Amino acid sequence: MENLLNNRYQLEEQLGSGGMAVVFKARDLMLERTVAIKVLRKNFSHDPAFRERFRQEAKAAANLSHPNIVTVHDFGLDQGRIFIVMEHMPGATLKEWIEKRGRFSTPSATSLIVQACAGIGYAHRAGLVHCDVKPQNMLVTPDRRLKVTDFGIARALASIHPDERSEIVWGSPQYFAPEQARGRSPSPASDVYSLGVILYEMLTGKLPFESEKGAELARMHRDENPRPPQEIRDTIDDNLNRIIMKVLSKEPSARYRTADQLGRVLITFSKENKSSSQPTPPAPRPDAQPIYYEPVATPPSPPVSPIQSQPVRKAAIPKNDPLDIDWGTAFLGLIALLAIGGLVPFWLWVYVSAIQR
Repeated sequence: MENLLNNRYQLEEQLGSGGMAVVFKARDLMLERTVAIKVLRKNFSHDPAFRERFRQEAKAAANLSHPNIVTVHDFGLDQGRIFIVMEHMPGATLKEWIEKRGRFSTPSATSLIVQACAGIGYAHRAGLVHCDVKPQNMLVTPDRRLKVTDFGIARALASIHPDERSEIVWGSPQYFAPEQARGRSPSPASDVYSLGVILYEMLTGKLPFESEKGAELARMHRDENPRPPQEIRDTIDDNLNRIIMKVLSKEPSARYRTADQLGRVLITFSKENKSSSQPTPPAPRPDAQPIYYEPVATPPSPPVSPIQSQPVRKAAIPKNDPLDIDWGTAFLGLIALLAIGGLVPFWLWVYVSAIQR
């Protein structure tokens, strides 16, 4: 195929390949940015009904804006092939991390699955079911940020004629929910089941069901109970073991209904597990001998001279300060003076009147 799609996207290098599509790193010549482009194989692009359904699903996925969901930028058809343009994410898929590391520690595994629950739970609140949750559809950056991709593609592929359906169309049967294995419509609880399978694999290094045949895997998901992960790895906490077994219940109603609910349960577990893992002082052994501590002598205080022992006195303020005027007394004296002065004319009048008589 040519290296230019719709005269806008310059294909630079192939990032990955699968039975359904090929993923390229590309350059958006219009907006001058690096993007990732998933080009579906031609056998999925011939059906007009599928193309329309895929367009609808791509449009719905483009409306999802969340830190844990790969953003969809564009959708198109060129050279007889459907392609979808997404943000380019540095890093690797979660499946590649699992294959490289084998087992994850409990904090590392729960931290990544909580991020996946946040993104998928957001889609559930928007009325979208992923339908194909698997570690191949989760990208992890070097700084441990996880983003979920390929929303809606599985549902679009389900619109293909039943005779043309295959394991490639339905994705990896290792992560199917029992109701999907029965051919029923998936629900948010189906995505929760798939998240449980991924968490099981991250903690134990094994899948709950393993077979080389897709039909046998589907039967196992429908009819068999998985081995508790704690039997494979005895360091798994009892509460976490119960959470995983609940998530892997055969009936959707027995699981957590949405990815949001599972995420909140795992966050609560992580907090409680972190607090309980704090080191505590060891209890004393019954045969331990008591420890006695000898008193430490206090050094004598240096002698205090008689001068130092005298209390410090403040300087006395003289009370006979000439400027220290009692204004209240002065005011009363002034009133008395005025009163006496006012009586003088009165007594003169009395004296004059007496003489005249």
